[in-house]
Amino acid sequence: MIKILFVCHGNICRSPMAEFVLRDMVEKQRKESNSSSVYPEITVASAATSTEEAGNPVHHGTRNILRRYGIDTSGKYARRMTKKDYKEFDYLIGMDQWNIQNMLRITGGDPENKVCRLLDFTGTPGDIADPWYTGDFETTYKDVLRGCQSLLAKLVSI
Repeated sequence: MIKILFVCHGNICRSPMAEFVLRDMVEKQRKESNSSSVYPEITVASAATSTEEAGNPVHHGTRNILRRYGIDTSGKYARRMTKKDYKEFDYLIGMDQWNIQNMLRITGGDPENKVCRLLDFTGTPGDIADPWYTGDFETTYKDVLRGCQSLLAKLVSI
């Protein structure tokens, strides 16, 4: 089983978007292939580097864009990443370099090379802009989708 934790600052915009997009992609591809043997067992979660939004639901901008694609975020509430998460997850994936710095502070380092940015899995590594500040949930969704597609391709090839 492969365990993935997506991380952003507040766990209400980007990281839950990635969590639900990847989960949806895995479920759809398994149904299309009529087989779970092609795809590794994948567990997906998300968390924040801060406590600012702890306990809050997914931001309405993320909920709205995901709803357009038939993805429901019900039941998701923000939580803060902990040092224990480093042991529990195989991949700890931040949305931007600032998240990575905060993740490394929380984990105390990355001796197993588990920490990276989502777009590092693509041919154009970089940061995913925070729609909390930009208001552009569409661009964030496109970047998250591209990152999740590349991540899933890597996981299937392992």
